[in-house]
Amino acid sequence: MSKESDTIQVFIPIAFRRKNGRPKILAPDVDPHFQARVQSPHILRALGRAWSWRRKLETGEAATIQDIAHAEHVSTQFVGPIMRLAYLSPDVLERLLLWREPPSATLLQMVEATYLPWTEQMGRVFECPRTKNSCFET
Repeated sequence: MSKESDTIQVFIPIAFRRKNGRPKILAPDVDPHFQARVQSPHILRALGRAWSWRRKLETGEAATIQDIAHAEHVSTQFVGPIMRLAYLSPDVLERLLLWREPPSATLLQMVEATYLPWTEQMGRVFECPRTKNSCFET
């Protein structure tokens, strides 16, 4: 048995934050600005899928969205909105992919932003509060 005087307590100053519904541990010496620049893998995957599917339609590898959905084993209701991400403005894509700046809009809000002119998309994707549909209420 150990005595109380033999016990060593170690305190590590860490912080916990939830990202994409999962807990994330932030070390004390990590710059918070650096942490914020890590892009969500869900957004990167959705953008990659969108461009891949768009390329398949443009090259004739797939004739319709139904062909893509069948090949990917997903529904057409999933393919349609995700494919719209391929039509985000080049400036928004640059900030998402090259600068790895996380958007303030959800993935669904980013899809809705594709219906806007390119000049308005930047504000909707990066300056939107994270409340449901708050960016798109008029």
